[in-house]
Amino acid sequence: MCRALVIAAAVIALAGCAGAADEDKEFHVGVVEDSTRQPDPAAARERVQAVRNAGFDAIRVTSIWTPGQTKPEPAELDVLRNVATAAKDTDVRLFIAVYHSGSATTPKNAQQRREFSEYVASLARALPATRDFIIGNEPNLNRFWMPQFGPAGEDLAARDYGLLLAESYDALKAVSDDVTVIGGALAPRGSDRPELPRDTHSPTAFLRDLGASYRQSGRDKPLMDMLAYHPYETNSSVPPGNPHPESTTMTLGDYDRLQTLLGEAFEGTEQEGEDLPILYTEFGIESRIPAGKQDLYDEREFASVKPVDEQTQADHYVKAIRLAYCQETVVGILLFHVFDEIDLRGWQSGVRYVDDTPKESYEPVKAAAEAAREGDVECGGD
Repeated sequence: MCRALVIAAAVIALAGCAGAADEDKEFHVGVVEDSTRQPDPAAARERVQAVRNAGFDAIRVTSIWTPGQTKPEPAELDVLRNVATAAKDTDVRLFIAVYHSGSATTPKNAQQRREFSEYVASLARALPATRDFIIGNEPNLNRFWMPQFGPAGEDLAARDYGLLLAESYDALKAVSDDVTVIGGALAPRGSDRPELPRDTHSPTAFLRDLGASYRQSGRDKPLMDMLAYHPYETNSSVPPGNPHPESTTMTLGDYDRLQTLLGEAFEGTEQEGEDLPILYTEFGIESRIPAGKQDLYDEREFASVKPVDEQTQADHYVKAIRLAYCQETVVGILLFHVFDEIDLRGWQSGVRYVDDTPKESYEPVKAAAEAAREGDVECGGD
């Protein structure tokens, strides 16, 4: 096993596993599931219990900040309280991702950064049982963060996101030292070319630039306690685990490079680098919808998604869970989702259809999640 690695006659070369992990460290297999955000406490509990019944022990939900807000609306707080209470009652760890709805509302100036940090701190005060907060979402993409580049091609996104992360870190730690501040939430690929219509940064460039900006700032405190990362493959038909050594893309097979990059970015500073815990906060595999259930869904699937059959979805999810478990500093993986989205332009990556009936992938994924939580995973060979 990777957490108690047995070496027989020779050292086994592990694919995506950097030695033995800490036997005492928790490993979570969870889900990204905003359908648990229910205004009715009973409905929230029912949804969270369904997540727990599927073998998962963590949930990530969102709370969307808008410019001018320094605390959530009462209705938003009620919804989050419902999820938090249900999560506590069912022994599910709750992660709240706080970010803005899109690039038009990027918190890119001092006032907006202050408002954002006050907003996330108010959540931590109002939800004392919830101690895990993810700051931002995919700031290396112009879908969520603009501008990405300055007039000379400089990485403004990494610089400005670093400022937001620092301010949020300080605000959350002022509430409680027990709060875990999770930064990054990076997309796995980007162009690094400002001349393109869709200007984006690769995670490779973004992390290097984030480290450089942090060093230049002279900050004597960390930015984050954990890195969030989204190791999606190019499409659902691609099995997880293949490395990209000649590319700036990093997915599940590029763990060693991600860990090394963190060390290069932050070595010698107050921010932990190579040993920084990593949480894979989004990973999804879409399955094809059988003819008998097509009428339950709306719109049409994008051709680029390349959804797979349910057994392949199970195989890919099981492999992803095992790979993540076998990576030394990775503390968990969150699948996107339990329940399919009804709009086929969204994600049909759940292990249940929209009518809540289980797919063929349900039981294999549940078994893999439970095995990882119990430490029953062998890390070796292919």
